[in-house]
Amino acid sequence: MNKILELKEVSKSFQDFRLKNISFSLNPGYIMGFIGSNGAGKSTTIKLIMNLIKKDGGEIRIFGKDHIAAEQEIKQRIGFVYEANHFYEELTTEEMKKVIAPLYRNWDEREFRRYMEMFELPSNRKIKDLSRGMRMKFSLAIALSHHAELLIMDEPTSGLDPVVRSELLDLFSAFIQDENRAILFSTHITTDLDKIADYITFINRGNLVLHATKDDILDHYGVVKGGLELLDDDVKTMFVGLKQSRYGFEGLVEDRREAEQLMGQHVVIEKPSLEDIMVFYARRNQNG
Repeated sequence: MNKILELKEVSKSFQDFRLKNISFSLNPGYIMGFIGSNGAGKSTTIKLIMNLIKKDGGEIRIFGKDHIAAEQEIKQRIGFVYEANHFYEELTTEEMKKVIAPLYRNWDEREFRRYMEMFELPSNRKIKDLSRGMRMKFSLAIALSHHAELLIMDEPTSGLDPVVRSELLDLFSAFIQDENRAILFSTHITTDLDKIADYITFINRGNLVLHATKDDILDHYGVVKGGLELLDDDVKTMFVGLKQSRYGFEGLVEDRREAEQLMGQHVVIEKPSLEDIMVFYARRNQNG
């Protein structure tokens, strides 16, 4: 199967942060959730993919082509939704569309009108007068109106109410149904990914932590809860992250079945959420 997106050993250094040899890939027909805490490197990675900043090393290929050598062709086939969109504030949505539409050879005016109506967006209101949620919906209308094959989205549901978010998640699921398109979905709202993601890529402090199917991750990891008397130095090494109080402990393990074998009758072991996994990895870093 041809990969829509592939990163190999991609790195980027700043004065106070380093993205360290990140590798992952995305196939057609799938939604990849891209997660990590603030400052983990998610936005840096997306900017590298879009060639908005230059990588220090590694390789990025989109639709099988080098993302710099074939940049113009590639960007015709990408829908890009970035949290901090850069529209002309004094233009109306209709005027802004007229600026953007000629840039895409496959622009579909009928699709654009359909999304404007679906999102209940006014055509005569200035960008500066739109709410944060309305701006995001306008960005999505633009991104979905030129028959993109890859959607790259940075916090696309941020600032939206639960009803609209649910409608968008349905739209994203429909987008990849023909199995020729894919979505890279970066978000801190992990409950959205619990609903629609096929794969999860998790980075933490510039390092790749996980890249696997969502089902495999949630099936293998476990949240363990028990009494403090169970914690000795050997047991503690089993945990990715650990939270203790005078009432007991709660921690994340990579291998739920191993934890069940070692102390199953003395503890409660639950299936984690993606948020649990993020929080406990962050806790491990904070604890050194």
